[in-house]
Amino acid sequence: MNTSLLSAVLWLAAASAMAQGYPTRPIQFVIPFGAGGDSDLSGRNVAQTASKYLNNVPIVSVNRVGASGAIGATFVRNAAPDGYTLLVARIATHAILPALESKLPYKWNEFTMISMIELNPYVCFVRSDSPHKAAADLIAEIRRNPGKLNFSTAGVATSQNMAAQYWMTLAGLTKDHAVGIHYKSGGDVTTAVLGGEVNFACNNAPTVIPMAKAGRLRTLFVSPVRIADLPGVPSAREAGYPGMEKIVGWTALMGPGKLPSAIINRWSEVFARLAKDPDWQAGNARIGGVAAIRSPAETEQYVREQYELYDKLVTALGIRQ
Repeated sequence: MNTSLLSAVLWLAAASAMAQGYPTRPIQFVIPFGAGGDSDLSGRNVAQTASKYLNNVPIVSVNRVGASGAIGATFVRNAAPDGYTLLVARIATHAILPALESKLPYKWNEFTMISMIELNPYVCFVRSDSPHKAAADLIAEIRRNPGKLNFSTAGVATSQNMAAQYWMTLAGLTKDHAVGIHYKSGGDVTTAVLGGEVNFACNNAPTVIPMAKAGRLRTLFVSPVRIADLPGVPSAREAGYPGMEKIVGWTALMGPGKLPSAIINRWSEVFARLAKDPDWQAGNARIGGVAAIRSPAETEQYVREQYELYDKLVTALGIRQ
C-alpha cells in the first residue's frame, strides 16, 4: 500500500472512531452576523434545545461578524471537519455573497450541508399613509416616474436589496427605476420606511409585523405564502408576482467540507427529534420562523437553487463585484 493511500485509510479510520463517540466536548456554533439578528436567534434556539439530544454536551454560540457574513463562513470552511465547529448559515453567506462576490474566499458548495432550520417570510411594504394601496399601485408609480421613488436596504449584498431588485425585474422594470438607499441593518430598513426617508422596502416579516399591527405600516404582500400574523395580506402569488415566492429568508446548519457521515447522521437524528420538540417549535415561533428541517441532500438542493437564483439576478443587474 502506498503512503498516500495508507494515510487516507488511517484518516478515515480515525474519523470513524471519532464520530462514533461524538460529541465528547462543547460544540461551537459560529453565527456570522450580530446578536439579535435572524441567524443569531435561530442558531441559539437550536443550540438551547439540541444539547439534550447530544449527551447534554454544551453548544456555544459565537458571533463572528463582518464582511456580510463572509468572515464567519470562512472561519468554518477552514475549520477541522470534526463536527465541533459548525456554521449557522444564512441566505447572504450561501446564496447572495457567492453570486455577488467574484473574489469571495469560499464557494457555496465547499461546506457539508446538515439541515435547513427555518424560513423567514418576507414582506414588501409602505408606510400606512402612502398613496399606494396595493403592490400594483406602487409598481405603476415606479413605472410612470423612473428614478423618483426609493427603497431601503441593509446593503448591496443583502436580501433586502435583492428582494426589491428582483420584484422590479419581475415587473419588467430595470434596476434604475427605483433607487436603493443602503442602511446598516434590517431594523434600519423598516425604520427608514416608518420615518418617511424612503417610499418602500422588502424585509423579513418579524421586523415589520409589530408596526403593521400597530397600523403604522401597510404590507403589500407576503412571501412565500400568507401568514397568520398578517391576516388579509395577500401572498406574492395573489398580488400578481408568483416569482417572489423564491424570495424568503432562511437559516441552515452546515459544517466544514468532508464531515464524516457518522456525524452527519448524528445531526440528522437530532433534527428529526427537534422537529417534534415543543421547546424548539415554541422558540422558532417566537422569532417568526417557519420550521423547514430537511435532509442533507434536500438542504443542498435548496441552497443550490437559491444560489442559482441570485447568480442569475446579479448577472441580469450587472452588479457582480
